Amino acid sequence: MTATSTTVAPSRLRPGDVLRVGSLGLRTRKLRTALSALGITIGIAAMVGVLGLSESSRAQLLNQLDSLGTNLLVITAGTGIGGSTASGTAASSSPAIPSEAPGMVRRIGPVESLASTIPVSGNVYRNPYVSSGDTGGLSVVAATDNLVTVLNGSMTDGRFLDDALGAYPNTVLGSVAAQRLGINHVDGTQRVWLAGQWFTVVGIMDHFPLAEDIDRSAVIGTTAASTYLGTDVTSPSTMYVRTNEQKLDDVRTVLPATVNPGSPDRVSVSRPSDALAAKAAAQTAFTALFLGLGAVALLVGGIGIANVMVIAVIERRNEIGLRRALGATRAHIRRQFLTEALLLAALGGVGGVLFGALATAVYGSVQQWPIVVPLSAVVGGIVAALLIGAIAGLYPAMRAARLAPTEALRSA
Repeated sequence: MTATSTTVAPSRLRPGDVLRVGSLGLRTRKLRTALSALGITIGIAAMVGVLGLSESSRAQLLNQLDSLGTNLLVITAGTGIGGSTASGTAASSSPAIPSEAPGMVRRIGPVESLASTIPVSGNVYRNPYVSSGDTGGLSVVAATDNLVTVLNGSMTDGRFLDDALGAYPNTVLGSVAAQRLGINHVDGTQRVWLAGQWFTVVGIMDHFPLAEDIDRSAVIGTTAASTYLGTDVTSPSTMYVRTNEQKLDDVRTVLPATVNPGSPDRVSVSRPSDALAAKAAAQTAFTALFLGLGAVALLVGGIGIANVMVIAVIERRNEIGLRRALGATRAHIRRQFLTEALLLAALGGVGGVLFGALATAVYGSVQQWPIVVPLSAVVGGIVAALLIGAIAGLYPAMRAARLAPTEALRSA
């Protein structure tokens, strides 16, 4: 009669079992779970919200650039190099933008359209009883009748000046000028006191992002400026030029010499869309700053998870001892608590992504921006949360695995 030996199968912990035992602590301590996940939620929500709002704002600026066009050049009079001759007199008595300049610029092949403005001496008031010093920062300019078209602008109300309207005392107000003068609609009865005369308001222009000086101006026709106010309208002070996008740099190079061949240094040529592009680029710095603040909140959330997991190990020593006595290995215990930390972090990460996306959608809708939540922010938020959870749960999991069954049961 011989003795037979029986081989005991090694203890196994399937993936489903890992999830079940790993989520046990979360399911039995719901309030603690919610509060612990809140730190991760705040950090991820901040990061996703910052990235979402930054991209939404950037998309709005890019859409604005597309609608306004990046092929606009603005020509203004400059002071020139030195500004005076050796004898101390002015370098030239001729205007920086001569009267023949618009015609010369139009002859440049890639130039598509041109509009110009001339400053008008005098101010605009709601009525003649307003103090002369209370100008409201508004100016008066005479403009060609294609100004709004060249600037790719629009009218809030009324219409812009044409040959007929521009020949009589009529004016069109910029968006800021209309607001400061208290005129929000046009019905043919509104008048303003302009340079000592009554002018009828026939239109209100929308905001011009590429020509904000126009927003603070009352615009009149060149014929009316000459006839009623005695303004010299032969030499413009500002010209707005639309040109072929591919030839823009070449046109920009030749414009000073074309406008004023005798003193090209007295002509300034700028591209106003560069300011909007720079604004979009500048948002990157602020995005990095706010991401840093979100990372700090995420770190605090990770510390909170580590603290909760350490407390969980202490509170559940009897559970750990019992499971070890029933055959669970150290690797099983370590896997259980690490899974619990990862689930806790994932819960906070998902909540953070949802709240961040919701904040982006709400604020973007209020600002009338395109809603953009980058996929990288969503994926990065979940990955960052899991990474924080893994780091935060590693030490508590190893501590739980080192507990001997007898020691854990005796202390319980």
